[in-house]
Amino acid sequence: MEPLTAEDTLAARDATRKIIAQIERVMVGKHDVIELLVMALLARGHILIEDIPGVGKTMLAKATARAVGGSFKRIQFTPDLLPGDVTGLSIYNQKTTEFLFNPGPIFANVVLADEINRATPKTQSALLEGLEEAQVTVEGTTRPLPKPFFVLATQNPVEFRGTYPLPEAQMDRFFMRLRLGYPQPSEEIELLERHHNAVARQDGRGSENQAGELLKQVEPALSIEDVHLLQMVHARIHISAAVRRYIVSLVNATRTHVRVLQGASPRASLALQRAAQSVALMAGREFATPDDVKLVAPHILPHRLILHEEAGGDVSETLIASLLEEVPVEV
Repeated sequence: MEPLTAEDTLAARDATRKIIAQIERVMVGKHDVIELLVMALLARGHILIEDIPGVGKTMLAKATARAVGGSFKRIQFTPDLLPGDVTGLSIYNQKTTEFLFNPGPIFANVVLADEINRATPKTQSALLEGLEEAQVTVEGTTRPLPKPFFVLATQNPVEFRGTYPLPEAQMDRFFMRLRLGYPQPSEEIELLERHHNAVARQDGRGSENQAGELLKQVEPALSIEDVHLLQMVHARIHISAAVRRYIVSLVNATRTHVRVLQGASPRASLALQRAAQSVALMAGREFATPDDVKLVAPHILPHRLILHEEAGGDVSETLIASLLEEVPVEV
């Protein structure tokens, strides 16, 4: 593998900035979240957005698909959704007397798995193979998913009615867990203004599709083939032995902590390495540093931990913050 040049990484950095700029045409005050989302896209990871309804999760997914020039599908998870509704199934054709495969909505470049924790565990598990291996097996036949393949799953807080907690195996397959949160008052005022202007542009057609009008402002920053090339550049970002030792030390600290019942898996170590490469690429560097690891660890590790019951509440984020202070960086 040939080493990257400064020109390669600077061109890749500029390309990621174009994606971010397009998404920000409809997402107000969410620059940090959008940056993390693009990091996951570069690293071929998937995002779990955990937040209350109405903060822009669906708009973020649709804007991402438009910005990268990819196909988009939405899966609305409900208690009666079946695995075949996600992956697809074979339907008998009476004319040809053959079974023809009808692809499910998972066959797209960007997939929004909306309110994933409203579906039963059996249906949730239909995503597992796709998240990990970018393929699905239906009725004994394995079919590859489009490249690139990027899932944004959303879930409401588990205390909401009609929700099922995601199993640990599925949580571990999500590259990052993000939260959008409420906008600041000034940002919410700007949001109201943008929606008002979108309705006004509809020339009397009504306000039913104001979100669609807003999304028209998002233009493809790249082609889907360009995104695939960016992912290949990302894979060539150099990771030194010192950075790898720091990643392993940090992950191992989660496994030995007295408050942790089950620490982060080796999949988490791989995710930290890939995320650090994303940070480096978006900074225009050919190499990752321990500081890159520290930047992304709060979004990579907390959702993978299982704490002892006596720990009380969701303190995994606080625990990771303390470990980042305690675990030394060895040269």
